[in-house]
Amino acid sequence: MINHKTDIMEEDTNLIESLLEKAGEYGKTSYELVVLNVVDKASDSISSLFSHLIVRVFVICFVLFVSLGTAFWLGDVFGKIYIGFFGVAAFYGLVAFVVRVFMHAWIKRMYYDFFVRQMLK
Repeated sequence: MINHKTDIMEEDTNLIESLLEKAGEYGKTSYELVVLNVVDKASDSISSLFSHLIVRVFVICFVLFVSLGTAFWLGDVFGKIYIGFFGVAAFYGLVAFVVRVFMHAWIKRMYYDFFVRQMLK
């Protein structure tokens, strides 16, 4: 009878050790899965941001050259080159003011939504 109790206790101990070992493995696997998901989301967001950045660089170059051409053209029309540059600068100042006052919250929300969508993909 004493052997029988000892055998049962050893089986219980082995069962508990096995359960703890499997719980540890589950924890490690869950942690690795979380790390891989974070890496996946981060790399997806960065690659998407990079492609948007490339497009924006080309748009900025386009706007720059159109602005220079417009400034020189206006300067030619008014007889003084610097007047054309002041005119283009005034236009950009007005646009910046309007965007800051009326569209700041909308732009901020647009970028916020973009990043949240990237993270929840």
